[in-house]
Amino acid sequence: MAWLRILAVIALVIVLLCWTRVGVWAAFAGGELRLDVIFGLLRVHILPARPKKPGTEKPKKEKKAAKNPVKPRLKPSFTLEDGKDALRTLLPPLKRALSRTRRGIRVKPLRLSLTLGGQEDPAASAQAYGEIQAAVWGGMPLLERLLDIRDPHIHTDVDFQAGETAAAGEIGVTLRIGTLLAMGFGMAFPALGWFLRWRKRCKTRPSKPEERPPTDPGPEACKTEPPAA
Repeated sequence: MAWLRILAVIALVIVLLCWTRVGVWAAFAGGELRLDVIFGLLRVHILPARPKKPGTEKPKKEKKAAKNPVKPRLKPSFTLEDGKDALRTLLPPLKRALSRTRRGIRVKPLRLSLTLGGQEDPAASAQAYGEIQAAVWGGMPLLERLLDIRDPHIHTDVDFQAGETAAAGEIGVTLRIGTLLAMGFGMAFPALGWFLRWRKRCKTRPSKPEERPPTDPGPEACKTEPPAA
């Protein structure tokens, strides 16, 4: 009956692993970001990186020049339409996955402060402030139904005397590994379908004018000059 004991131990380990909480904690202010990774009772510091001790850095090896120059690859671009397509595709399965978790994702703390700088364009800043307020007040009730958000604090403002936008905050998100696996299974196929469509659009999307090869005269060369009088 030793194999039964082994199976029981393996099952117990799997259950304990699925109930283990993992997550991230981030804080940002004044352009500086601090980031920690949480695994159970452990907390690993990621950013900012600790300074290395002098003398521990290895000398960099000089790279040999390539005989055949490599042609630069076109970088995939992400447009506003791609973002809208991602929301249309991923938002419904994300809502279903979150509803099945029964608020298994815990958000604590949640303290955000955003002050828009409206010195250059007060009208646009006021419009952006209204849109942010509508998104916060319209989206937070839905998030609180799907997530376990404890004592949220979100402050938004606009300063017409400031030239730059100031943002600061602290947020921590944790969830069980079992919840993460359940969400991954529910989101895998929709996310893969959207990614394949995005890659296909990137390949068929026309390149920018500065990325045309030298032999391509561009659309400007097709213009004909008017006949001389």
